[in-house]
Amino acid sequence: MTLWNGVLPFYPQPRHAVGINVPQLIVIVVFLALAASFLLILPGIRGHSRWFWLVRVLLSLFIGAEIVAVQFSAEWSVSAVSTDTSYKAFSAERVRAHVGLLVGLGGVNITLTGTPVQQLNETIDYNERFSWRFGQSYAAAYVQALAKGLPDPVLYLAEKFTPSSPCGLHRQYRLAGHYASATLWVAFCFWLLANALLAMPVPLYGGLALLITGAFALFSVFAFASISSAPLCPLRLGPAALTPRYGAAFWLTLATGILCLLLGGAVVGFHYLRPRALRIFLDQSVKDCGSQAKGGSPLVLSNPLHQKLGASDLTISTNL
Repeated sequence: MTLWNGVLPFYPQPRHAVGINVPQLIVIVVFLALAASFLLILPGIRGHSRWFWLVRVLLSLFIGAEIVAVQFSAEWSVSAVSTDTSYKAFSAERVRAHVGLLVGLGGVNITLTGTPVQQLNETIDYNERFSWRFGQSYAAAYVQALAKGLPDPVLYLAEKFTPSSPCGLHRQYRLAGHYASATLWVAFCFWLLANALLAMPVPLYGGLALLITGAFALFSVFAFASISSAPLCPLRLGPAALTPRYGAAFWLTLATGILCLLLGGAVVGFHYLRPRALRIFLDQSVKDCGSQAKGGSPLVLSNPLHQKLGASDLTISTNL
Protein backbone atom coordinates (compact mmCIF):
# COMPACT_ATOMS: atom_id res chain seq x y z
CA MET A 1 0.00 0.00 0.00
CA THR A 2 3.00 2.31 0.10
CA LEU A 3 2.45 3.21 -3.54
CA TRP A 4 -0.80 4.92 -2.53
CA ASN A 5 0.66 6.44 0.66
CA GLY A 6 -1.57 4.40 2.89
CA VAL A 7 -4.73 5.04 0.84
CA LEU A 8 -6.64 1.97 -0.31
CA PRO A 9 -6.71 1.49 -4.12
CA PHE A 10 -10.09 2.97 -4.95
CA TYR A 11 -10.89 4.64 -8.23
CA PRO A 12 -8.46 7.50 -8.85
CA GLN A 13 -11.41 9.57 -10.10
CA PRO A 14 -15.00 9.63 -8.85
CA ARG A 15 -17.31 7.14 -10.49
CA HIS A 16 -20.84 8.25 -11.30
CA ALA A 17 -23.78 5.94 -11.64
CA VAL A 18 -24.85 5.14 -15.17
CA GLY A 19 -28.58 5.67 -15.51
CA ILE A 20 -28.96 4.52 -19.14
CA ASN A 21 -29.18 0.91 -20.28
CA VAL A 22 -27.74 1.18 -23.80
CA PRO A 23 -29.15 -2.07 -25.34
CA GLN A 24 -32.57 -1.32 -23.90
CA LEU A 25 -32.39 2.24 -25.19
CA ILE A 26 -31.53 0.99 -28.70
CA VAL A 27 -34.55 -1.32 -28.71
CA ILE A 28 -36.87 1.48 -27.61
CA VAL A 29 -35.47 3.89 -30.21
CA VAL A 30 -35.89 1.33 -33.01
CA PHE A 31 -39.53 0.65 -32.17
CA LEU A 32 -40.24 4.35 -31.69
CA ALA A 33 -38.79 4.97 -35.15
CA LEU A 34 -41.12 2.32 -36.59
CA ALA A 35 -44.08 3.93 -34.82
CA ALA A 36 -43.10 7.39 -36.07
CA SER A 37 -42.78 6.08 -39.63
CA PHE A 38 -46.25 4.60 -39.45
CA LEU A 39 -47.72 7.84 -38.08
CA LEU A 40 -46.25 9.69 -41.05
CA ILE A 41 -48.14 7.52 -43.53
CA LEU A 42 -51.29 7.30 -41.42
CA PRO A 43 -52.97 10.37 -43.06
CA GLY A 44 -52.82 8.53 -46.39
CA ILE A 45 -55.23 5.88 -45.11
CA ARG A 46 -58.81 6.94 -45.75
CA GLY A 47 -61.99 6.30 -43.85
CA HIS A 48 -62.53 4.55 -40.55
CA SER A 49 -59.83 2.00 -41.38
CA ARG A 50 -57.30 4.69 -40.45
CA TRP A 51 -58.16 4.32 -36.75
CA PHE A 52 -58.28 0.54 -36.99
CA TRP A 53 -54.76 0.53 -38.42
CA LEU A 54 -53.62 2.96 -35.72
CA VAL A 55 -54.80 0.67 -32.93
CA ARG A 56 -53.45 -2.47 -34.59
CA VAL A 57 -49.98 -1.15 -35.36
CA LEU A 58 -49.38 0.67 -32.07
CA LEU A 59 -50.56 -2.31 -30.01
CA SER A 60 -48.38 -4.65 -32.03
CA LEU A 61 -45.31 -2.43 -31.73
CA PHE A 62 -45.84 -2.08 -27.99
CA ILE A 63 -45.96 -5.87 -27.56
CA GLY A 64 -42.85 -6.42 -29.67
CA ALA A 65 -40.90 -3.63 -27.97
CA GLU A 66 -41.80 -4.90 -24.52
CA ILE A 67 -40.80 -8.49 -25.27
CA VAL A 68 -37.36 -7.43 -26.51
CA ALA A 69 -36.71 -4.56 -24.10
CA VAL A 70 -37.26 -6.57 -20.91
CA GLN A 71 -34.52 -8.95 -22.07
CA PHE A 72 -32.02 -6.20 -21.21
CA SER A 73 -33.83 -4.74 -18.21
CA ALA A 74 -32.30 -5.03 -14.75
CA GLU A 75 -35.63 -4.60 -12.96
CA TRP A 76 -37.00 -8.11 -12.74
CA SER A 77 -36.20 -8.26 -9.03
CA VAL A 78 -35.44 -5.06 -7.14
CA SER A 79 -34.61 -4.03 -3.60
CA ALA A 80 -33.29 -0.86 -2.00
CA VAL A 81 -32.52 0.47 1.45
CA SER A 82 -31.04 3.57 3.07
CA THR A 83 -28.67 2.75 5.89
CA ASP A 84 -25.45 3.57 7.74
CA THR A 85 -22.79 1.20 6.50
CA SER A 86 -19.05 0.77 6.33
CA TYR A 87 -17.42 2.22 3.22
CA LYS A 88 -13.80 1.05 3.01
CA ALA A 89 -12.18 -2.20 3.97
CA PHE A 90 -10.16 -2.19 7.18
CA SER A 91 -11.67 1.16 8.16
CA ALA A 92 -14.10 2.05 10.94
CA GLU A 93 -15.52 5.03 9.03
CA ARG A 94 -19.18 4.75 8.11
CA VAL A 95 -21.33 6.59 5.59
CA ARG A 96 -25.02 7.23 5.12
CA ALA A 97 -25.98 5.81 1.71
CA HIS A 98 -28.79 4.49 -0.44
CA VAL A 99 -28.05 0.96 -1.67
CA GLY A 100 -29.95 -0.61 -4.55
CA LEU A 101 -29.94 -4.16 -5.89
CA LEU A 102 -31.41 -4.75 -9.36
CA VAL A 103 -31.52 -8.30 -10.74
CA GLY A 104 -32.21 -8.89 -14.43
CA LEU A 105 -32.24 -11.89 -16.72
CA GLY A 106 -28.56 -11.47 -17.58
CA GLY A 107 -26.96 -10.18 -14.41
CA VAL A 108 -27.17 -7.96 -11.36
CA ASN A 109 -26.73 -4.19 -10.92
CA ILE A 110 -25.60 -2.80 -7.58
CA THR A 111 -25.88 0.92 -6.89
CA LEU A 112 -24.42 2.91 -4.01
CA THR A 113 -25.30 6.59 -3.63
CA GLY A 114 -24.27 8.62 -0.63
CA THR A 115 -26.86 10.80 1.12
CA PRO A 116 -25.40 13.35 0.66
CA VAL A 117 -23.25 12.30 -2.28
CA GLN A 118 -20.16 14.11 -0.94
CA GLN A 119 -18.86 12.31 2.17
CA LEU A 120 -15.38 11.59 3.50
CA ASN A 121 -14.01 14.00 0.89
CA GLU A 122 -15.22 11.65 -1.87
CA THR A 123 -18.10 11.38 -4.32
CA ILE A 124 -20.05 8.28 -3.37
CA ASP A 125 -21.94 7.40 -6.53
CA TYR A 126 -21.46 3.89 -7.94
CA ASN A 127 -23.33 1.66 -10.36
CA GLU A 128 -21.65 -1.69 -10.97
CA ARG A 129 -22.92 -4.49 -13.21
CA PHE A 130 -22.01 -8.17 -12.87
CA SER A 131 -23.20 -10.39 -15.72
CA TRP A 132 -23.82 -14.12 -15.94
CA ARG A 133 -24.91 -14.35 -19.59
CA PHE A 134 -23.41 -17.07 -21.77
CA GLY A 135 -19.78 -16.36 -22.52
CA GLN A 136 -19.33 -14.09 -19.50
CA SER A 137 -17.89 -15.13 -16.14
CA TYR A 138 -19.49 -13.70 -13.02
CA ALA A 139 -16.58 -14.94 -10.88
CA ALA A 140 -14.06 -13.12 -13.09
CA ALA A 141 -16.08 -9.90 -12.87
CA TYR A 142 -16.12 -10.22 -9.08
CA VAL A 143 -12.34 -10.70 -8.98
CA GLN A 144 -11.95 -7.53 -11.07
CA ALA A 145 -14.18 -5.69 -8.61
CA LEU A 146 -11.93 -6.80 -5.77
CA ALA A 147 -8.89 -5.58 -7.68
CA LYS A 148 -10.53 -2.19 -8.23
CA GLY A 149 -11.22 -1.86 -4.53
CA LEU A 150 -14.93 -1.15 -4.76
CA PRO A 151 -16.76 -0.02 -1.62
CA ASP A 152 -17.72 -2.59 0.98
CA PRO A 153 -21.51 -2.60 0.32
CA VAL A 154 -20.97 -3.29 -3.40
CA LEU A 155 -18.52 -6.10 -2.76
CA TYR A 156 -20.72 -7.59 -0.04
CA LEU A 157 -23.76 -7.85 -2.31
CA ALA A 158 -21.73 -8.98 -5.32
CA GLU A 159 -20.15 -11.76 -3.22
CA LYS A 160 -23.60 -13.13 -2.35
CA PHE A 161 -24.19 -13.85 -6.07
CA THR A 162 -20.86 -15.59 -6.75
CA PRO A 163 -21.00 -19.29 -7.72
CA SER A 164 -19.03 -20.25 -4.60
CA SER A 165 -21.34 -18.41 -2.19
CA PRO A 166 -23.27 -20.72 0.19
CA CYS A 167 -26.39 -18.60 -0.45
CA GLY A 168 -26.94 -20.22 -3.84
CA LEU A 169 -28.24 -17.00 -5.36
CA HIS A 170 -26.07 -17.35 -8.47
CA ARG A 171 -27.53 -20.68 -9.57
CA GLN A 172 -31.04 -19.64 -8.58
CA TYR A 173 -31.20 -16.36 -10.49
CA ARG A 174 -28.99 -17.51 -13.36
CA LEU A 175 -31.32 -20.41 -14.15
CA ALA A 176 -34.33 -18.14 -13.78
CA GLY A 177 -32.83 -15.65 -16.20
CA HIS A 178 -31.87 -18.25 -18.81
CA TYR A 179 -35.30 -19.92 -18.86
CA ALA A 180 -37.16 -16.61 -18.89
CA SER A 181 -34.97 -15.22 -21.66
CA ALA A 182 -35.41 -18.33 -23.83
CA THR A 183 -39.20 -18.31 -23.54
CA LEU A 184 -39.32 -14.58 -24.29
CA TRP A 185 -37.39 -15.09 -27.54
CA VAL A 186 -39.88 -17.79 -28.52
CA ALA A 187 -42.70 -15.35 -27.74
CA PHE A 188 -41.02 -12.77 -29.98
CA CYS A 189 -40.87 -15.26 -32.87
CA PHE A 190 -44.57 -16.01 -32.53
CA TRP A 191 -45.27 -12.27 -32.36
CA LEU A 192 -43.60 -11.88 -35.77
CA LEU A 193 -45.62 -14.83 -37.08
CA ALA A 194 -48.86 -13.36 -35.73
CA ASN A 195 -48.23 -10.07 -37.51
CA ALA A 196 -47.59 -11.88 -40.78
CA LEU A 197 -50.72 -14.03 -40.47
CA LEU A 198 -52.98 -11.13 -39.48
CA ALA A 199 -51.82 -9.29 -42.62
CA MET A 200 -53.14 -12.23 -44.69
CA PRO A 201 -56.75 -13.42 -45.05
CA VAL A 202 -56.16 -16.03 -42.30
CA PRO A 203 -57.08 -14.16 -39.08
CA LEU A 204 -57.81 -17.39 -37.21
CA TYR A 205 -54.19 -18.51 -37.37
CA GLY A 206 -53.02 -15.00 -36.49
CA GLY A 207 -55.17 -15.12 -33.38
CA LEU A 208 -53.76 -18.52 -32.45
CA ALA A 209 -50.22 -17.17 -32.89
CA LEU A 210 -51.11 -14.29 -30.55
CA LEU A 211 -52.38 -16.78 -27.99
CA ILE A 212 -49.08 -18.67 -28.16
CA THR A 213 -47.18 -15.38 -27.85
CA GLY A 214 -49.05 -14.57 -24.65
CA ALA A 215 -48.56 -18.10 -23.33
CA PHE A 216 -44.78 -17.97 -23.74
CA ALA A 217 -44.64 -14.47 -22.21
CA LEU A 218 -46.45 -15.85 -19.18
CA PHE A 219 -44.15 -18.89 -19.15
CA SER A 220 -41.18 -16.52 -18.77
CA VAL A 221 -42.86 -14.81 -15.82
CA PHE A 222 -43.72 -18.10 -14.15
CA ALA A 223 -40.21 -19.44 -14.76
CA PHE A 224 -38.62 -16.44 -13.09
CA ALA A 225 -41.14 -16.45 -10.24
CA SER A 226 -40.94 -20.17 -9.49
CA ILE A 227 -37.14 -20.45 -9.56
CA SER A 228 -36.50 -17.23 -7.66
CA SER A 229 -39.11 -17.95 -5.00
CA ALA A 230 -36.79 -20.27 -3.07
CA PRO A 231 -35.69 -19.15 0.41
CA LEU A 232 -33.05 -16.44 0.24
CA CYS A 233 -30.20 -15.82 2.61
CA PRO A 234 -30.46 -12.46 4.41
CA LEU A 235 -28.82 -9.44 2.82
CA ARG A 236 -27.98 -7.08 5.67
CA LEU A 237 -26.20 -3.75 5.44
CA GLY A 238 -25.67 -2.31 8.88
CA PRO A 239 -28.96 -2.32 10.80
CA ALA A 240 -31.09 -2.60 7.63
CA ALA A 241 -31.88 -5.57 5.38
CA LEU A 242 -32.60 -5.75 1.66
CA THR A 243 -35.94 -7.38 0.79
CA PRO A 244 -36.20 -8.39 -2.90
CA ARG A 245 -39.49 -7.86 -4.71
CA TYR A 246 -40.61 -8.15 -8.31
CA GLY A 247 -39.77 -5.12 -10.41
CA ALA A 248 -41.32 -3.21 -13.31
CA ALA A 249 -40.02 -5.59 -16.00
CA PHE A 250 -41.68 -8.55 -14.28
CA TRP A 251 -45.07 -6.90 -14.00
CA LEU A 252 -44.89 -5.39 -17.49
CA THR A 253 -44.18 -8.82 -18.98
CA LEU A 254 -47.08 -10.29 -17.03
CA ALA A 255 -49.40 -7.57 -18.31
CA THR A 256 -48.17 -8.06 -21.90
CA GLY A 257 -48.78 -11.80 -21.71
CA ILE A 258 -52.33 -11.25 -20.48
CA LEU A 259 -52.88 -8.63 -23.20
CA CYS A 260 -51.75 -11.07 -25.90
CA LEU A 261 -54.10 -13.73 -24.55
CA LEU A 262 -57.02 -11.29 -24.59
CA LEU A 263 -56.24 -10.06 -28.10
CA GLY A 264 -55.72 -13.57 -29.46
CA GLY A 265 -58.90 -14.80 -27.78
CA ALA A 266 -60.82 -11.84 -29.22
CA VAL A 267 -59.57 -12.56 -32.75
CA VAL A 268 -60.48 -16.26 -32.49
CA GLY A 269 -63.87 -15.46 -30.95
CA PHE A 270 -64.77 -12.85 -33.56
CA HIS A 271 -63.66 -15.25 -36.31
CA TYR A 272 -66.44 -17.63 -35.30
CA LEU A 273 -69.04 -15.21 -33.91
CA ARG A 274 -68.65 -11.97 -35.89
CA PRO A 275 -66.45 -12.70 -38.91
CA ARG A 276 -67.67 -9.64 -40.82
CA ALA A 277 -66.74 -7.27 -37.96
CA LEU A 278 -63.32 -8.92 -37.76
CA ARG A 279 -62.75 -8.43 -41.50
CA ILE A 280 -63.70 -4.78 -41.19
CA PHE A 281 -61.29 -4.26 -38.30
CA LEU A 282 -58.47 -6.03 -40.14
CA ASP A 283 -59.30 -4.04 -43.29
CA GLN A 284 -59.78 -7.21 -45.33
CA SER A 285 -62.27 -7.53 -48.17
CA VAL A 286 -65.12 -10.00 -47.94
CA LYS A 287 -63.89 -11.70 -51.12
CA ASP A 288 -60.46 -12.46 -49.60
CA CYS A 289 -61.78 -14.00 -46.42
CA GLY A 290 -64.77 -15.61 -48.13
CA SER A 291 -62.46 -17.60 -50.37
CA GLN A 292 -61.52 -19.79 -47.40
CA ALA A 293 -63.97 -22.47 -48.41
CA LYS A 294 -64.82 -25.22 -45.97
CA GLY A 295 -64.64 -28.88 -46.90
CA GLY A 296 -67.53 -29.87 -49.19
CA SER A 297 -68.62 -26.30 -50.01
CA PRO A 298 -68.72 -25.25 -53.67
CA LEU A 299 -66.25 -22.78 -55.14
CA VAL A 300 -67.89 -20.34 -57.60
CA LEU A 301 -65.70 -19.07 -60.41
CA SER A 302 -66.46 -16.38 -62.93
CA ASN A 303 -64.36 -15.42 -65.95
CA PRO A 304 -64.80 -13.51 -69.23
CA LEU A 305 -65.56 -16.69 -71.18
CA HIS A 306 -68.23 -17.59 -68.70
CA GLN A 307 -69.82 -14.15 -69.09
CA LYS A 308 -69.81 -14.42 -72.89
CA LEU A 309 -71.57 -17.76 -72.73
CA GLY A 310 -74.22 -16.06 -70.60
CA ALA A 311 -74.16 -18.76 -67.96
CA SER A 312 -75.32 -17.72 -64.54
CA ASP A 313 -72.97 -19.86 -62.43
CA LEU A 314 -70.02 -22.10 -62.99
CA THR A 315 -69.66 -24.25 -59.92
CA ILE A 316 -66.79 -26.59 -59.25
CA SER A 317 -67.29 -28.83 -56.28
CA THR A 318 -64.37 -29.01 -53.92
CA ASN A 319 -65.31 -32.56 -53.06
CA LEU A 320 -63.58 -33.81 -56.20
